[in-house]
Formats: sequence, structure tokens, C-alpha cells
Amino acid sequence: MRRNISFGGALEEIAGYSRAVVVGPWCFLAGTTGSDPETKEIPGDIEIQIANAFKTVKRALDEAGFDLADTVRVTYYVTEAGIHDRLAPLFGKHFREIRPAATYLEVAGLAYPELKFEIEITAFKG
Repeated sequence: MRRNISFGGALEEIAGYSRAVVVGPWCFLAGTTGSDPETKEIPGDIEIQIANAFKTVKRALDEAGFDLADTVRVTYYVTEAGIHDRLAPLFGKHFREIRPAATYLEVAGLAYPELKFEIEITAFKG
């Protein structure tokens, strides 16, 4: 049984994707960026983008019937090189006790030039 979770954003329809897909005990979250969940504006500060992305991730997991504690895999995408040590505590704030398998990638860019951060999560309830 497959269930698609959508927040109704225009891009979901245009690009043909779901915010999350639940299949059995698994939940796969689409890459989630740091735009403000309410205004959709993209803040210039990467730390604020990270906080916004986690708000959206938590909302999607909740709608799917999962919790951040169910995360088994996380991938971080960052557009600024050499700032891992500055960002690591922000990730640890959410995952220090959960300790999912994680990958941190420094990339040349994301979908829009003002985006500095994206996170992708796989969760399992078993």
C-alpha cells in the first residue's frame, strides 16, 4: 500500500512529486529546503534555512504518521564549502539521540540560487 503526502504546493503538481511517500513501514521524504513554511520566502541565513527545513520535515513526518525518531537515513546538501563544523551542532540538536546513518554533501547549487540547504530523510517504523 502506497500513500502520497502532499502539502499542495504548485511545484509538487508541476514537477510531479510528493512531499513524502509512505510504503508499508517506510516513509521517504523528498528533498526539503529552507524556505519559510508560512511565507515561502527564502531567508539569506543558512542557519534559518536549516531551522525552516526541520519544521517542514517534522510536519511531513507527522502527517505520514511518523516521528523524527523514526529516521534511519538522512542526507544533507549544503552549497557553502567548509562550514560542516559550524552546522554539525544544528543537526545534532535533532539527531544526537536518534543517530541515523548520515551523509553530508557540499554541492555546487540547489534548485534556486538563494537556497543554501536541503535535507532528505528516510524513516522506518518497525
